Amino acid sequence: MKTIIQRATGSLALVAAVALRGEPARPGEKVEHRSGDHYQYSVRQLSGRNDTVPGASGDSGLPPIEPIHAPFPMPQLQRPSFPERDFNLLDYGASADPTVKNTAAFAAAIDACAAAGGGRVIVPAGTWLTGPIRLKSNVNLHLANGAEIRFSQDVADYLPPVLRRRGIEFYGHSSQIYALECSNIAVTGKGLLNGQGAKFMTWHWTKGSAVEQNGYDFLRKAAGENMPVEKRILDTEESAIRPSIIELVHCRNVLLEGFTLDRPPSWTVNVVYADSFIARDLDVLTYGDGPNADGINPNSSRNVLIEHCRFSTHDDAIAIKSGQDEDGWRVNKPSENIVVRHCRFSGSAGGCGRIAIGSEMSGGVRNVYIHDCQFDRSSGVINIKSKPGRGGVIEDVWIKNLKAKSIRSVPVISITTAFGLGKPWPEVESLTTTPPTFRNIRFENVVCEGSTKSIEIRGLPERPIENVILKNIQISSEQGPEIQHVKGITLDDVQVTAAKRQ
Repeated sequence: MKTIIQRATGSLALVAAVALRGEPARPGEKVEHRSGDHYQYSVRQLSGRNDTVPGASGDSGLPPIEPIHAPFPMPQLQRPSFPERDFNLLDYGASADPTVKNTAAFAAAIDACAAAGGGRVIVPAGTWLTGPIRLKSNVNLHLANGAEIRFSQDVADYLPPVLRRRGIEFYGHSSQIYALECSNIAVTGKGLLNGQGAKFMTWHWTKGSAVEQNGYDFLRKAAGENMPVEKRILDTEESAIRPSIIELVHCRNVLLEGFTLDRPPSWTVNVVYADSFIARDLDVLTYGDGPNADGINPNSSRNVLIEHCRFSTHDDAIAIKSGQDEDGWRVNKPSENIVVRHCRFSGSAGGCGRIAIGSEMSGGVRNVYIHDCQFDRSSGVINIKSKPGRGGVIEDVWIKNLKAKSIRSVPVISITTAFGLGKPWPEVESLTTTPPTFRNIRFENVVCEGSTKSIEIRGLPERPIENVILKNIQISSEQGPEIQHVKGITLDDVQVTAAKRQ
């Protein structure tokens, strides 16, 4: 064992020399920024998509998903199967005129496919303007190469309200692709889902706008008073919550594979109460004009596999959640059995591009395995977070074989139950009656070349973080580690080059 430690008041400062060879850039690797009113990316060039991804999306003959070797019991997830029947959108009155809405055509094609017992709804090459798309069981919405589904910016198109969850359950504007209580569903192919999110961003971002704040204030009050969910209705432009590009609620056996998601109104993919969900070979792009532009958020879901995806996001690329405060306790449904592997992450427009667990985790998170991923210019790498009063348990998390460089603002490794306190080190004055519990968290083989901050592990005085293992960690950073209120920590070959000591 080799651990180089010097103890400072209220923290640890680790100092050592770290040599790290950066990964060479691939031919054509680049990210193109501001163009007009949104960001455009060349992630397809960056990733070499479909050339090196095992089982990359195609029409037939796909190899099976690689075996999952998790440190906890988990089923070997495979793609859902569909009958070999195709339903072409053009046969249901669709028009590629970018000014004509195809909402009715999408609904008719999906209805016909479901009524026949399932199959593929083919979206051919072209630009297809539409309002929300409602998936049904046994339907694979397949985007041909060159197909772009461009979602309407007319807010009225997303009514009547549907059941949603943003930490708290409510009824609100439909997400752009929505499914409720479906099984065997998929979105596949090499096309593009364009959320055209700018209009919805004004609910949060326009100067003086209180639309979304009004919505969240109402929901927090409703949850605290245990208002029935069916009475929590947010369906006006004065009090509303932005939709996602894809939101799946109470669904089973789900596949998202091969396509690009761009310009979401808010969280890009919100996976709520799902069982057996696979996301693979996706390009997830969110721009810098608005907040909460997360990538994929498993939300009280189980048996989740996210692999071979590329993220360039303005907020968390992946955020594992399970409900907020009273409503999370009421539902009491954890996120569990989640594997993230072979993905690449970066922040867009100075944004995040990291993996988060929390902060809405009141229903609990357990059995998470993240391995063999790369991070470049992200704000942090792994951020496990909650705040006093949130309750819930995050436990049994394994993180292994990560490479990172040029990490900004947020520590490479951050584990904190004091998120949002705004207190300087070492001042934490919480003493809540419902502290969150973090325990059994292991990091192994993490290498980072260049970061603003290195390691933060920060519990609460009334509920220390328990049983943390850091093994074979190499970080070059401007700041050393900060560790406070931790019970049981193992440091095995932890090396941090720190230009500043805390």
